[in-house]
Amino acid sequence: MDTIGYLNLILRLAIWFLLTANLSVANIIIGVAVAFLLPGSPKSRAALKDWLRALGKIIVAIPQAYIEAFEIILRPHNEEEVTLERVPPRRTPGLIFLDIFLITFTPKTIVLKYREDGWYEVHHVRRRKT
Repeated sequence: MDTIGYLNLILRLAIWFLLTANLSVANIIIGVAVAFLLPGSPKSRAALKDWLRALGKIIVAIPQAYIEAFEIILRPHNEEEVTLERVPPRRTPGLIFLDIFLITFTPKTIVLKYREDGWYEVHHVRRRKT
């Protein structure tokens, strides 16, 4: 198994544990079995740099989420906007999931829809400009 395969396996296990919220031995065994049994996508391979870039964005998104949460609490955000954001090229389903997770993780944005033509529909909450 190559590095990308290990990253996909870790992502699947992380999603399993987040969904089940159970770290018992039986659940870990079931999670590992499910992670291995889910089909992969042999046609498209993600480059290791794409995975590392996504993991770096996750590290940056955590403090950004706290900052945005405090901004919403302290100053009201009354304006809403829906925009389209381009999906980066050569994205595997795992990287698309991470992109959607990163956008939705911060309190001011949420992905409304992933379009098959290569776009995310993103809802933004903004402060009204005076």
